Amino acid sequence: MNPDSVDTLSPFYLSDSPAVVVTRRFVFLLVEGLSMMSLSSAIEPLRSANRLAAQPLYAWDMASLDGTSVQASNGIELQARPLAEAMPNADYLFVCGGLRLDPELEPRYLRALRTAARSKAVIGSLSTGSYLLARAGLLDGYQCTIHWENLPAFTEEFRDLLCSGKIYEIDRNRMTCSGGIAAMDMMLHLISEQHGAELAVRVANQFHHERIRDGRDDQRGWRDHNHASLPRGIRRAIDLMRANVEAPLPIAQIGTTIGMTSRQLERLFQRHLNATPARYYVQLRLERAHELLAYSSVPVADVALATGFASPSHLARWVRRVYQASPSDLRGAQSRS
Repeated sequence: MNPDSVDTLSPFYLSDSPAVVVTRRFVFLLVEGLSMMSLSSAIEPLRSANRLAAQPLYAWDMASLDGTSVQASNGIELQARPLAEAMPNADYLFVCGGLRLDPELEPRYLRALRTAARSKAVIGSLSTGSYLLARAGLLDGYQCTIHWENLPAFTEEFRDLLCSGKIYEIDRNRMTCSGGIAAMDMMLHLISEQHGAELAVRVANQFHHERIRDGRDDQRGWRDHNHASLPRGIRRAIDLMRANVEAPLPIAQIGTTIGMTSRQLERLFQRHLNATPARYYVQLRLERAHELLAYSSVPVADVALATGFASPSHLARWVRRVYQASPSDLRGAQSRS
């Protein structure tokens, strides 16, 4: 697939001596049942960057092992080139993970990926594509990630890998992404690194993507999924905390409501979350405050009120303590992203 044709009337092409453009080439290796959302979120920022820059900054191909079409999880058939034909001169190869993989095909994928890893290309994955990279031995010694639903099973199977719950990880010549719209954040990061933050923000705005997240952001579902394995008493306590962020409940009242003493709650939280109930409660409220500062223009005073802090200065003290920044710094950092 070629990049969108650029506007031939653009100043870039009318100039007498246009600048030489280095086109970076991506290959997306499609696995049966792949996530269309992940694939689209990876390709669309590249297409938009070409259009906004009026230059062929990026090109891409969709590939399969032998060039046959591949069906996405939503039933759409995607045409593909043979991987061996698409790989020459590729700068990036991304495995687009799917819901299923024929066990008989896995050895062929692993051989193809190991061959690709001997090229100059950066090797990456979207969503469950990390499984194939891990089984091919291409993530050994690298920080990586995977979709939160697959994280417990993945870390159990590959106990020696450095796998996180972040939305994406970039470690030297490996790039792994949790999938979905996180793929857009990862590509926007690349665009920013290669062509400047201004272009990346313009691309993000084309998709109403208000904040470009970076690799330090956790997957939301990962945090919630981990809580599902906690003892019932802790989960009930956390549910009460989340339901009472604006007007925090006394820890003793939470304990009474769920039929536990404050001392019992303290022991459970320390054992399973390495925090006191009070500190965990403050952290939940701070996370809510961080979200309001990052995603909205709500005044800091209203953010403090909505998250149970006595005043803006009270909120600011906690924000500085935890994030080493002021509320306005957090908001400013998001607007500059």
